[in-house]
Amino acid sequence: MNQNPLNRGVVTNNTAGIGPVTRAMLNARTRELALIAGRVPPNVSQADYERAKRELTGESDVDQQDAILDALPEAKRWDPVPGSTGHQAPQTASEDEDAEGRSETEQLVDEGAEAAARDRMLQAAKSEAKADERAR
Repeated sequence: MNQNPLNRGVVTNNTAGIGPVTRAMLNARTRELALIAGRVPPNVSQADYERAKRELTGESDVDQQDAILDALPEAKRWDPVPGSTGHQAPQTASEDEDAEGRSETEQLVDEGAEAAARDRMLQAAKSEAKADERAR
């Protein structure tokens, strides 16, 4: 789709045109992107600048490598090593599971049940001690 080169880089605010992109607008957006990324605004990167420029001028976010891959037919995008049969990767335990295969939720429920059982035993022992004192 051909874009009108006269409209390239023209920015609007609430459908009211505010003119072409200025260096100040570009620098402000670059600092905003750096801040969003967790960097102090004086520490902006080239990637922040390029992204700000793309956003403000309406250029595509698709970088050149992605554009090349998108141009390839679907069958050519993934081409494993010819002749490679591959292998099954070993099953690894999830980070959320313990050695017994219990999920974090199951672990928390078990810990809570054990804590409740300890509390009940402690309360029972305290009640029995009080009853013994009263009986004396």
